[in-house]
Amino acid sequence: MRLDRFLKVARIIKQRSMAKWACETGRVEIIGRKAKAGCEVRVGDEIAVSLRDRFLRIRVTALPEGNVSRREARSLYTLLEERHARGGGDGPEGAHGRS
Repeated sequence: MRLDRFLKVARIIKQRSMAKWACETGRVEIIGRKAKAGCEVRVGDEIAVSLRDRFLRIRVTALPEGNVSRREARSLYTLLEERHARGGGDGPEGAHGRS
């Protein structure tokens, strides 16, 4: 299965176009290497996704057959690491301009 499709079906990234963009801009790695959107995902692969406000590292445990429910999506991978950005805003002062 294509990486961008897996990220969307597993609900790691909400839209496939956003998943493709993340791959094209180097924000997604498979087994420590920058990955293209069309890269094939296999069971056992470790995927790292670094977006603006969070970082995820997962291990693929299953590949879906078509679309899956929200509950089933979570069973497609094991969460190995998750980090969220501090401050929650766009700039160094946070979302509301306060320190």
